[in-house]
Amino acid sequence: MESEAHKRLKRKAAGKSGETEKKLTNGSRLDAVTHKKATEIERSGSKSGLEKAAQRLKDSRKGQKVLQVPQKDMQKAVKAMNKKGTSGTVKNLSGTKRISIKKK
Repeated sequence: MESEAHKRLKRKAAGKSGETEKKLTNGSRLDAVTHKKATEIERSGSKSGLEKAAQRLKDSRKGQKVLQVPQKDMQKAVKAMNKKGTSGTVKNLSGTKRISIKKK
């Protein structure tokens, strides 16, 4: 079951024109999707959870990919995105800090 805070973050990421809980072809679900952007919110901070979120972003095939995590987990999220070969942005939950990740 999702917390109210998680639901609120998903609605904010989707914006007015987006949708939440978009199903991918492999059966997994993205937290929020707009026409150009895919957003995953991972609050647990676990290595496996971050890697799964990075993989879901990669599978989305959207031009812009955003992984939102608590600020203390931003470096772990960068490592997870690099490990999965996913380019995109890692943001903290409030959106005040961001790190861009390029493909290697």
